[in-house]
Amino acid sequence: MSGNCSGLEVFIDGGARGNPGPAAAGVVIRDREDGVVLFQGGYFLGDATNNVAEYTALLKGLARAAELAPEAIEVFSDSELLVRQMNGEYRVRNTRLRELFHKANTLCRDLRQVSFNHIRREQNTQADALVNQALNLRRDVEDAAE
Repeated sequence: MSGNCSGLEVFIDGGARGNPGPAAAGVVIRDREDGVVLFQGGYFLGDATNNVAEYTALLKGLARAAELAPEAIEVFSDSELLVRQMNGEYRVRNTRLRELFHKANTLCRDLRQVSFNHIRREQNTQADALVNQALNLRRDVEDAAE
């Protein structure tokens, strides 16, 4: 996956069955102009919390998106906590989340323009489905069919 594009939409989701419990992260990357899905993957994380799964999805999404050298990245998540933390509205108090938050900020500094947007769960069904697929299979599922 390489090249150059004007803008990407990165939809992320994370979930844990139990909190903590078996967890997974989901990522869907679309071309902002035509909506074509360029990448999608679900990642089984073992035991983790919902919030760790959300941040892991963000890190995986940003890393994949960076390979396309976009002019801009719009991240969409149904985690209000993650979006508000990444936008600087909430402090990150949890030690483990702070570590992931700093990694995400480091990735963002290497990218041209990144914005974070909160969406309703109903608007994030593709990433959510990848989370559930990875949880059900207990393994990663990259480039999974819709």
